[in-house]
Amino acid sequence: QVQLVESGGGSVQAGGSLRLSCAASGYSSRRMSMGWFRHAPGKEREGVAGIDRYSSTSYADSVKGRFTISKDYAKDTLYLQMNNLKPEDTAMYYCAADPRWTMTAIQALGVTTYNYWGQGTQVTVSS
Repeated sequence: QVQLVESGGGSVQAGGSLRLSCAASGYSSRRMSMGWFRHAPGKEREGVAGIDRYSSTSYADSVKGRFTISKDYAKDTLYLQMNNLKPEDTAMYYCAADPRWTMTAIQALGVTTYNYWGQGTQVTVSS
């Protein structure tokens, strides 16, 4: 079965950086499109970034220019590099995967697109 395990979350000051990791097992990341989502208290889970099997990427408007999604196929690991963090970025961050080849921007940031989910890692940004 497919398993996704997030790590790298923590508490940082506004303007700081974090790199989240999502280790995949039970499949090859080369055969998956993947994404990052976040869920803050009082808000719905929202898409942050996605990357398909052609390495095309999509980002939410709120993180464009600050976050970068990437995959290391040799390590079967998905990354989210987060720079210039803001208090509004505070949330539980989840990685997700789906075997589809390609995704539109709407699909990449849509919860219903993905079949597999990790348990999340907490990111807290203070001002």
